[in-house]
Amino acid sequence: MHFSTANCPDQRSRPGRADCPIGDGRVGMEHLFPKEAAQFLRDHSDALFIDCRSEMEYRFAGHPVGAQQISWNDGPGWEINPRFVPEVEKIADGRHDRPVVLICRAGDRSVEAGGALEDAGFSNVATVMYGFEGDVGPSLRRGEVNGWRFDGLPWVVTACGKCGS
Repeated sequence: MHFSTANCPDQRSRPGRADCPIGDGRVGMEHLFPKEAAQFLRDHSDALFIDCRSEMEYRFAGHPVGAQQISWNDGPGWEINPRFVPEVEKIADGRHDRPVVLICRAGDRSVEAGGALEDAGFSNVATVMYGFEGDVGPSLRRGEVNGWRFDGLPWVVTACGKCGS
């Protein structure tokens, strides 16, 4: 099933946490503003924090402190990663009730990835609205109006955990 934020009410103008009806009419994952997501992660030490951007985005644009990288899709053809759900299940120790918080660049891929996790039986999935880099701002750059970095939340540029470089 393909999930899109186009089916969600405009969460940008709503304060606080919001549930979003996804394509088939069910109430799906939670959508958290970046500061809410950071607080949720502090409050839930068992939560998985997954950055579902490509490995190159994770390595070169930086990533939230504590986020594990598992690509939802990746180049060169941007195919959906068929191992995404199994990789999340592995780090969740098979627990589908374990909280999972997903982040991507601007918030769209994480909704799709979250839908796949819900379809696989995960019951506590949330996405970070605006993602890591946020929407494009007035100077046509990301990170100027919203997002994890804009909100001043902790992030780093580090070597890839999979390749060590």
